[in-house]
Amino acid sequence: MPYFTKLLLLIFCLVLLVESRKHRRRRWTSHLDVQRASHIFKKNQDLTKARKGKTEQLLKIDEHDFTMRPAFGGPAIPVGVDVQVESLDSISEVDMDFTMTLYLRHYWKDERLSFRSTNNKSMTFDGRLVKKIWVPDVFFVHSKRSFIHDTTTENIMLRVFPDGHVLYSMRVTVTAMCNMDFSRFPLDSQTCSLELESYAYTDEDLMLYWKNGNESLKTDEKISLSQFLIQKFHTTSRLAFYSSTGWYNRLYINFTLRRHIFFFLLQTYFPATLMVMLSWVSFWIDRRAVPARVSLGITTVLTMSTIITGVNASMPRVSYIKAVDIYLWVSFVFVFLSVLEYAAVNYLTTVQERKERKLRERFSCSCGIPHSKTMMLDGNYSESDANSLAGYTRNQMVPEEEKPEKVVVHLAMSNESNSSRKRGLKGHVGLRIIQNTHAIDKYSRLIFPGTYIVFNLIYWSVFS
Repeated sequence: MPYFTKLLLLIFCLVLLVESRKHRRRRWTSHLDVQRASHIFKKNQDLTKARKGKTEQLLKIDEHDFTMRPAFGGPAIPVGVDVQVESLDSISEVDMDFTMTLYLRHYWKDERLSFRSTNNKSMTFDGRLVKKIWVPDVFFVHSKRSFIHDTTTENIMLRVFPDGHVLYSMRVTVTAMCNMDFSRFPLDSQTCSLELESYAYTDEDLMLYWKNGNESLKTDEKISLSQFLIQKFHTTSRLAFYSSTGWYNRLYINFTLRRHIFFFLLQTYFPATLMVMLSWVSFWIDRRAVPARVSLGITTVLTMSTIITGVNASMPRVSYIKAVDIYLWVSFVFVFLSVLEYAAVNYLTTVQERKERKLRERFSCSCGIPHSKTMMLDGNYSESDANSLAGYTRNQMVPEEEKPEKVVVHLAMSNESNSSRKRGLKGHVGLRIIQNTHAIDKYSRLIFPGTYIVFNLIYWSVFS
């Protein structure tokens, strides 16, 4: 028993010894980790302090007056500019403006910011340092609204090189005016410009220029608009003069847009053409079907008025005629003329029927013969019609002494009217068309479509 107890005590001591060594090892390891982390933290902290001190010393911000431009009193400081267009957000015909988001970068040299560097590396800062140094005061001419993006922080970057060269970049969204010409709308092309200029410094103090010429303007290949096709971007520059302040360098970002026509073909041109063609259907409807022809004409006129109103509602109230106005109003005139055509047909038909009615009333009882037999006296009756008089008694017949005179008078009037009608047919073809109301519809079926086709050929050859 004592031997067994001693064995247990020995095992217990060994276990305690092993656990104590493990515990010491863990403590030592953790101590080394803490020392290492502390050393790294101190090292980073020291570097941050050193960087801060170096920045204040190297850039020498407190030793210079940065409210003045570099080389103040000397020649104009050149400031290069390049732009990368991120998106062309919208084009508004009503407001005559466009909205663009871009990266605007400036390049210049300020020897006051030069510093010593063994590895010739630049230093990069955010927008907080921009407020302490001089930067070009470039603004957008004819701008309506503009802002620098500030999510999650201000989208501004400043990079300073050891020799004093500075890169200043910002992300801007600007809405600027664009003078548009709608005389060929919607078959038009528009050229808009975004203009950059220094607000305070004339060309004697600051010279703005495109850093790499036409290569200074970069665009994203994914830029697209719903109504326009972007044909090209290009840059230009020129001097702008203000009578009270002088000459300034101005940079232009020009872009040309061509409008997609397919939308307007579906929404404007095709409906207008179909309404004109629908108005021609009345030429094939019987002239005595007054409700059908009148309702069809009024419907097409009102539909054309609605199309014209809808197109003009989305356009600025310009004082000149647009290409779409020419097409719509000519189509409206064709529809309106089709209504007037039926009005003329109906009126001439009524006049002709009134004349025929008066003639029938005048000669219905002139010969004492019932109305059903008066047609025998117009000089164009046949032998069978003459034999049908055998059924009348002498009392029903015209007296012998009166019959020759009245018959002669009636025949003379009939012959006179026939001769005048023949002269009218030979000398006046237009009178025959007016007298024959069917002929008006017949000729309208050819004249209206033919004229409209000629108009379309001229229109699309001129404006397309």
